[in-house]
Amino acid sequence: MICYRLCCGNGHAFEGWYKDSATFVTLRREGLLSCPECGTAAVEQAPMAPAIIGRGRARARQEEEPAPDVAPASAPPARQKPPVLPDAVLSALREVRRTVENSCENMGKDFADEALRIHYGEAPERGIYGEMSEAQREELEDEGVTFQNIPWVRDTDS
Repeated sequence: MICYRLCCGNGHAFEGWYKDSATFVTLRREGLLSCPECGTAAVEQAPMAPAIIGRGRARARQEEEPAPDVAPASAPPARQKPPVLPDAVLSALREVRRTVENSCENMGKDFADEALRIHYGEAPERGIYGEMSEAQREELEDEGVTFQNIPWVRDTDS
């Protein structure tokens, strides 16, 4: 894996991890990279200083900090980081969110109630979005209301 320090055309700096340098070049050439902050595909490598550890330092570090074969029983379980979505997927999810926000009505926590009203013809048919609990989800499914879950990506997610 290789880590590049990147910068978008709007000046946002961020990191990108790639299998190798050829993968980075291919993704950039095909327009599959984007800034996690603003979504622009104008992404360039930013200058960075390499981290180099000499043999003497590496050997000294190994002697100082031997790696345990098994974690001690008192050690807390390792937290796993959430999976990182590729830039192109994040950009697509941001676009889905913008489209939904621009063409549908936000019902907030009243989403399930309004979806039932629309389903039974008590409210005008239209696109809506919002939040619902697991119990409300089950109720909508039992009543035959068609709905979709959409991953709601904030503009600042990366």
